[in-house]
Amino acid sequence: MPRVKKEPLRKCLATNTQHPKKELFRVVRTPDGNVVVDLKGKLNGRGAYISKSMEAIKIARTKKVLDRQLEVKVSDEIYEEMIGLLGDNIEK
Repeated sequence: MPRVKKEPLRKCLATNTQHPKKELFRVVRTPDGNVVVDLKGKLNGRGAYISKSMEAIKIARTKKVLDRQLEVKVSDEIYEEMIGLLGDNIEK
């Protein structure tokens, strides 16, 4: 019987729900203090996860959950980038 690989689950900071990593954006504060959306999930630094939904991004922006988690001011460009990456194929 082949071993089934476990899907890593992470918690969305905005909605407080668990999802597989593929269904979340990873936002990283790099060691030099920059904040970026980590599409590959491999960047060094402190990471935080947000669901790939418009609702979760809006909650994260209004409650400033990324600012608290990453301990740095997260610019609007990061939220705009996530909204742009949503595209039309993911729930809005």
